[in-house]
Amino acid sequence: MNVNQSVPPVPSFGQPQPVYPGYHQSSYGGQSGSTAPTIPYGAYNGPVSGYQQTPPQGMSRAPPSSGAPPTSTAQAPCGQAAYGQFGQGDVQNGPSSTVQMQRLPGSQPFGSPLAPVGNQPAVLQPYGPPPTSAQVTAQLSGMQISGAVAPAPPSSGLGYGPPTSLASASGSFPNSGLYGSYPQGQAPPLSQAQGHPGIQTPQRSAPSQASGFTPPASGGPRLPSMTGPLLPGQSFGGPSVSQPNHVSSPPPQALPPGTQMTGPLGPLPPMHSPQQPGYQPQQNGSFGPTRGPQPNYGSPYPAAPTFGSQSGPQPLPPKRLDPDAIPSPIQVIEDDRNNRGTEPFVTGVRGQVPPLVTTNFLVKDQGNASPRYIRCTSYNIPCTSDMAKQAQVPLAAVIKPLARLPPEEASPYVVDHGESGPLRCNRCKAYMCPFMQFIEGGRRFQCCFCSCINDVPPQYFQHLDHTGKRVDAYDRPELSLGSYEFLATVDYCKNSKFPSPPAFIFMIDVSYNAIRTGLVRLLCEELKSLLDFLPREGGAEESAIRVGFVTYNKVLHFYNVKSSLAQPQMMVVSDVADMFVPLLDGFLVNVNESRAVITSLLDQIPEMFADTRETETVFVPVIQAGMEALKAAECAGKLFLFHTSLPIAEAPGKLKNRDDRKLINTDKEKTLFQPQTGAYQTLAKECVAQGCCVDLFLFPNQYVDVATLSVVPQLTGGSVYKYACFQVENDQERFLSDLRRDVQKVVGFDAVMRVRTSTGIRAVDFFGAFYMSNTTDVELAGLDGDKTVTVEFKHDDRLNEESGALLQCALLYTSCAGQRRLRIHNLALNCCTQLADLYRNCETDTLINYMAKFAYRGVLNSPVKAVRDTLITQCAQILACYRKNCASPSSAGQLILPECMKLLPVYLNCVLKSDVLQPGAEITTDDRAYVRQLVTSMDVAETNVFFYPRLLPLTKSPIESTTEPPAVRASEERLSNGDMYLLENGLNLFLWVGASVQQGVVQSLFSVSSFSQITSGLSVLPVLDNPLSKKVRGLIDSLRAQRSRYMKLIVVKQEDKLEMLFKHFLVEDKSLSGGASYVDFLCHMHKEIRQLLS
Repeated sequence: MNVNQSVPPVPSFGQPQPVYPGYHQSSYGGQSGSTAPTIPYGAYNGPVSGYQQTPPQGMSRAPPSSGAPPTSTAQAPCGQAAYGQFGQGDVQNGPSSTVQMQRLPGSQPFGSPLAPVGNQPAVLQPYGPPPTSAQVTAQLSGMQISGAVAPAPPSSGLGYGPPTSLASASGSFPNSGLYGSYPQGQAPPLSQAQGHPGIQTPQRSAPSQASGFTPPASGGPRLPSMTGPLLPGQSFGGPSVSQPNHVSSPPPQALPPGTQMTGPLGPLPPMHSPQQPGYQPQQNGSFGPTRGPQPNYGSPYPAAPTFGSQSGPQPLPPKRLDPDAIPSPIQVIEDDRNNRGTEPFVTGVRGQVPPLVTTNFLVKDQGNASPRYIRCTSYNIPCTSDMAKQAQVPLAAVIKPLARLPPEEASPYVVDHGESGPLRCNRCKAYMCPFMQFIEGGRRFQCCFCSCINDVPPQYFQHLDHTGKRVDAYDRPELSLGSYEFLATVDYCKNSKFPSPPAFIFMIDVSYNAIRTGLVRLLCEELKSLLDFLPREGGAEESAIRVGFVTYNKVLHFYNVKSSLAQPQMMVVSDVADMFVPLLDGFLVNVNESRAVITSLLDQIPEMFADTRETETVFVPVIQAGMEALKAAECAGKLFLFHTSLPIAEAPGKLKNRDDRKLINTDKEKTLFQPQTGAYQTLAKECVAQGCCVDLFLFPNQYVDVATLSVVPQLTGGSVYKYACFQVENDQERFLSDLRRDVQKVVGFDAVMRVRTSTGIRAVDFFGAFYMSNTTDVELAGLDGDKTVTVEFKHDDRLNEESGALLQCALLYTSCAGQRRLRIHNLALNCCTQLADLYRNCETDTLINYMAKFAYRGVLNSPVKAVRDTLITQCAQILACYRKNCASPSSAGQLILPECMKLLPVYLNCVLKSDVLQPGAEITTDDRAYVRQLVTSMDVAETNVFFYPRLLPLTKSPIESTTEPPAVRASEERLSNGDMYLLENGLNLFLWVGASVQQGVVQSLFSVSSFSQITSGLSVLPVLDNPLSKKVRGLIDSLRAQRSRYMKLIVVKQEDKLEMLFKHFLVEDKSLSGGASYVDFLCHMHKEIRQLLS
């Protein structure tokens, strides 16, 4: 279809589109000219006005004047095109923006609104409709990822692919969710700029694909070959309907100065500003290059005078939007693996940014803690609080004190200083570490945290070498390593006596639901063998942990399993209002000594309650009983609670069903995340004081109020596992796998953690599964190797660029063998006075981990919409600050992202679309509460895959290959119906089967002859003896091994009803619950940034 045909196509929004009878050029640079009516643009999500389909007759371009285009442009509000919107070959008829904004002068405060420029007539008025946000190329064409702080000279081989420029977004969007939906099928041509003075290229050089932009083949725009449905914002093959006056032609090659050029040249100029030379005024008031002839017309427009028109190359049809033109998480992950996965990460240098969490790498500890223990949002922090406020980048550390290390890395050394205990600073109580400075020949040391000078005890004295370092520095872990442990003395123990080994108590719901599903029988059978695998210390022969058993429904049953008994004895406590433990001796026992009695008990429990009709359960008294038992035994420990229903029996902590979906998107929605009663928090506090950690396994068939029941596990450092509608045949593998891992994992009990910092910053906020009774100490009844504590820091003084900033995390805990220990992690960060240094050393994955936790805590007290808006505003401020202070000047139509934050928009959009912040109709209140508490203590690797799932094609890589196939982007665009894909996010695992998969593949994997015979929802693949079956099952096993929870497989067939569930995880696409697609959100983000800058 010819864009210049006179009959306008039907408008895509079904709105009447006014046609303005005549356009007049406004004055430019002091030349007189008649004034033009300004076109009002609709607000975001508002109506669009000022559409015109037919080009006015008699308008044309003047020849270009000799001035080179300026290198920076005035900022135009988002919703109006800035000149950078049109690259070489895309020429707009007439000037390009109704209102021009001037760039903010450097002295102006960030974010202050700018008044429109007085008595300067509007220039550059678009003749077509305002570009809509679906025309992302105008936005996306020039998206620039920049490590650059100043413009680098243009080169033909651009570091990160040619920067192109991004058009503004405006228009009315039907079905608008949070960001509105963007119209389908329109995209202006993607302009490519090569070797042009006005283009900036990033300074860092890296592989040319690094930011996911594909450089075009020389000579013209590369037309992507794509199959599958169009993305929102893609046009069909022909020219874009919505921009009638655009022509696209191949980008010119860079020319030597003074060379004559035929064909259109480059971007339209900005208006005059004092700093910039503009174009010379031109004959008819149109600016910029002349227009080449239109397709099918002899002159630029029929019946138009040709003002010295030049013959240009024949224009190509405009390129449809290539989703590869926006930053790709997959590409970034792949590049990091290739660049940083081969060498070990040596921690000796201050402020090094570690490889991404998705990269496999070895760590060599040379004085700073491994990134497996601590990751920061930035490794170069601003020297002043003003700088930090300006950038809005949160300064936070995600700390995983007991992280498990790969077998090739050594566990932290244990240092025993004997009765004197670990050496500490007298003033701030920081522990000895590699950053302490020894002075006066080694007789004293200066604390690196508070600068206090301390005496070195005689037994710790050692001489210094010529560099001022102790000669024994490399023999002492605390002087040479970032992470190590001290054996604690009796002073660090409760009541000044060493602790007893911890105990595990298994508390089993034996109500009708638990018996009917077969859960009780399955659990008792598993415990017989599982008790042989309790965690043990180092090379110990057997675990020091003692065990006890309780069953319950409306009343509690305690069991005496003393080794001297022939049969276990049961004692019933029916007074649940005043809970006590009816026996001390024989309740907590050593497994090996009482094995026969325990086995007999586990055989009897399912039979004893086989005919029960009791459906009601209690909950709070069960935990109270376990806590009292640990108190009586004077030890810390863990309760494993297996629970099936809402506790409605008369007892403390009784709950009612308050599930109400009508509260969603109201101010009362936050109550769905809050506990119903204060009894649970009070109980949790008592548990922490006793060192009683609670792990909760839930098996609900309906609402159980996870928000309330999870309070105790959450505050005691425990875990919650949820198996909705549990059926033994479908869910036993997942439940038993989680249970085995949970019982066997190493746990620190009765723990206290404190984070100390050097002068200038301090820890102000904490996120995770723990309790705090004061502002500094994180108290954990239990802490395992999967849990993290996220700490936010704020400035309380100026930092020094030379000395940097230090963090020390100290965790005091009781080991599985009952030994009291201190684990210390140290990390040194750089400090900067230039914002560019901050942005160059950020870690987006950690930033997203922090922002998700911040938001997920926010929903407890604020409406969900307010929480989402806060996240968007903060992200826009971070990126606008970079744009304003660090990026080289460029068109306001360009979206410029810092190199190490180019994935911030896509990942943030995933957080905004998550079930907690934007629930779909099928998500239950319990699911939202469950995910909310789960994310609170996730580490960076877990949040990374949870918010942006991995999608792995199965038949692309050779069958004999043992490595994981390379992932593809999480979008329906990427699915080919002739392939199969595995999708995982750490909790879910799907195998999607395309409808056109080869018959042989279906036979090899499912042992059926055709696609139609595959059972949808299948959760176990048949074990077949062929290479494909072995490869896929092996891959599934390896994915499960990487995650802390067992992922149950679900087979999804293309076009099947389960596919809706699968598509929920394709996070780059628009979600059913109203979440924006990645492309749409990027446009929205760009609009927010431009509003901040103007």
